[in-house]
Amino acid sequence: MASIPATWMRGGTSKCWVFERADLQVAGKSLDEVLLRLFGSPDERQVDGIGGGTSTTSKAVILAVSANPDVDVDYTFAQVGIAENTVDWGSNCGNCSAVVGPYAIERGWVSAQNGTTAVRTLNTNTNQLILQRVPTPNGAIERTGSQMIPGVPFPSMPVGLGFLNPAGKTTGRLFPTGHPVDELTFDGSPVRVTLIDAGAPVVIIDAATIGLDGLNNPAAIDSDSVLLAGLERLRREAAVRMGLAATTDAAARAIPKVALVARTQAGDDADFAVSMLSMGRLHPALAITGSVALTMAAHEAGTIVRELSRELVGARAGGGSTGRASQSRPDAQLTMRTPAGLVETFYEDVDGIPVVGAVRSARRLANAELLLPEVW
Repeated sequence: MASIPATWMRGGTSKCWVFERADLQVAGKSLDEVLLRLFGSPDERQVDGIGGGTSTTSKAVILAVSANPDVDVDYTFAQVGIAENTVDWGSNCGNCSAVVGPYAIERGWVSAQNGTTAVRTLNTNTNQLILQRVPTPNGAIERTGSQMIPGVPFPSMPVGLGFLNPAGKTTGRLFPTGHPVDELTFDGSPVRVTLIDAGAPVVIIDAATIGLDGLNNPAAIDSDSVLLAGLERLRREAAVRMGLAATTDAAARAIPKVALVARTQAGDDADFAVSMLSMGRLHPALAITGSVALTMAAHEAGTIVRELSRELVGARAGGGSTGRASQSRPDAQLTMRTPAGLVETFYEDVDGIPVVGAVRSARRLANAELLLPEVW
């Protein structure tokens, strides 16, 4: 019976099983086969494995010390299928990214500094460099913390994530089609969308154009099978247009993601509202890679996000708006209302290179020894 050491960690609003690459080698089995059996897939409940039966709890993080002198840790993300006998390697999970820095420091791969420790992580799925800042008071990992984020009811250690120059890591271009707005089909009618690749490939849709009056009832969206089926067809069409798949049937489940955006009401603290679909279901909060895409879109002329938050962007550009955005606050900060609450992101220009990110929280949940059956 094979035994595999693993660590169970929460990163942001996801739970992730963390492995070291060398530990996942099982004679006669591929990496996909090992992960699927460990997680108990294919099975909607993943009852005979470590998966949680949802897109945010069927995730693997595979780590190794990097051979690149400019990188501390190589990080590969796997979205393990639940009812499907597949593992999707085509994207990153921004929430799970938050576990990498703390894990590397605790393993001694990166020396803890007195105060804050910087960890340079490379997501190998997207070739994305993520700069992480982890609090290490007195030169040690902080076991507790006060960081609260939407979708997590308890405070824990903050982890700052900065995605360095995130445009085009999957497709080669910020706008894979070359346009900030394209037309796709929803329910037989054309709808305007923004197809963007930053953090992850994302399809951005104005919720009003598909008949949604704001995004105040996420449960209604998640239970509307007709709506979800229509959005899945649109998402697969987008995959072809973005060069992610040759046909709609070949489109991966994990990317592109779908972001439904809407204007916020007067007096709302958010710049716009967003609900994101992941693996065909509504995300309980917001995928951080998706928030990177939305933040980049807000800074690009002609996008759906820019149109919905035009007053905000105009005020930052010195346009003299008298709306909420004209209040004094950091120019690079963006606030999004999600089903779980407010998510803040930042956009900075560092020597001409954009850095986009957010603060997440992370916590080690368990150290485990995972057992594989002798025959499978």
